[in-house]
Amino acid sequence: METTDVVRRAFRADTAFDGERMLPGGVLVLVEDGRFAAVAPAGTPPPPGWELVYEPGTTLLPGLIDAHTHLCGNSAPDALDRLPHLSDAELDTTVDEALAINLAAGVTALRDLGDQNWAVVDRHRDRPGRPAVVASGPPITVPGGHCATMGGAARGAGDLRRAVRERAERGAGLVKIMTTGGMMTAGTDVRACQFSLEELRAVVDEAHRLGLPVTAHAHALPGVEQCVAAGVDGIEHCTCLGPDGMRTPPGLATAIAAAGIVVCPTVGTDFGPAAVPPPEVTARLAELGFSLADGLKHVGDLHRAGITLISGVDSGINPFKPHGFLPGSVAALVDCGVPEVDALASATGLAADACGLTARTGRLRAGLDADLLLVRGDPSRDIKALSAIHTVVRAGHIAARP
Repeated sequence: METTDVVRRAFRADTAFDGERMLPGGVLVLVEDGRFAAVAPAGTPPPPGWELVYEPGTTLLPGLIDAHTHLCGNSAPDALDRLPHLSDAELDTTVDEALAINLAAGVTALRDLGDQNWAVVDRHRDRPGRPAVVASGPPITVPGGHCATMGGAARGAGDLRRAVRERAERGAGLVKIMTTGGMMTAGTDVRACQFSLEELRAVVDEAHRLGLPVTAHAHALPGVEQCVAAGVDGIEHCTCLGPDGMRTPPGLATAIAAAGIVVCPTVGTDFGPAAVPPPEVTARLAELGFSLADGLKHVGDLHRAGITLISGVDSGINPFKPHGFLPGSVAALVDCGVPEVDALASATGLAADACGLTARTGRLRAGLDADLLLVRGDPSRDIKALSAIHTVVRAGHIAARP
């Protein structure tokens, strides 16, 4: 992060995306005291004395938002297993490193959907020089269930309502609940529900009473159906796994769209230069009746059904889901058949809306935090340009210039 005292700076690009649509002819953005002072056509001259940042062939867009991350995870093979054994100082170091990696990749805001014993909620929201953070605290799960070691286990309507109240009292920005088992927790069943519909409804009712949205981890088809019936605000993964693999019954996707439930499919996996999963991963996916190709088609079908998709990596949980991989997740949406402009919106304007950040970031709009990403090329034509970073700006300060 820069240390200069410059508070007035102009950014110009020949191509621009404002968080919702492409801006023909590019844009000139004026930044003053950490906020957007004005957004004007590219041909507008900057005010006298303002520093101008411009390079031909670049595209300017809002800073990216990773809507599904685990900042306490260090992206190692044992990223989740090690969490209960870490001290507060070790957790803080891991979180800070994750925030720095994400910022360097153009991510200026994140939604943490499962920390260890409140580490992110209590100590890492809105730190100067780091991305903005909306955090859920430990995910609500059943005793012995998916990610139970993070400290969020509860059972029964009364205890679940108390768990929701605790999140509101501690300042969490949302409630995360594990409605099904998870692939990263041995002994849990990704095809089975962890809660009854009545229990899930108790969580949603209490959270909405307190003004908190609820997003639900759901791999199993019955879990996704349960989420719709309970009225959650978001579904993570939404894999719809059943005995015969992934299957979305007629009408389910339409019901999700009609309810306004936002889906974060967490597509995109970093398998390195080989770009293929190792044998043990392939075997595990086959055991579950899941293939990467089927997954891409499934997400494309959700988009074509009118469901709002937002981008999130599920970063930090293992080496294939590293921090800073959000541009790869956005590119994976395009591989699913999502148009480039919609994919860009999934990590900017639409993500801001889903994460409760609309009044702060996610769009090029006067008065919002000056979170910017300048990339070489045009990601609306070639989504891989999103990784060709020229400049990252967080709250008006230049955070990275690779």
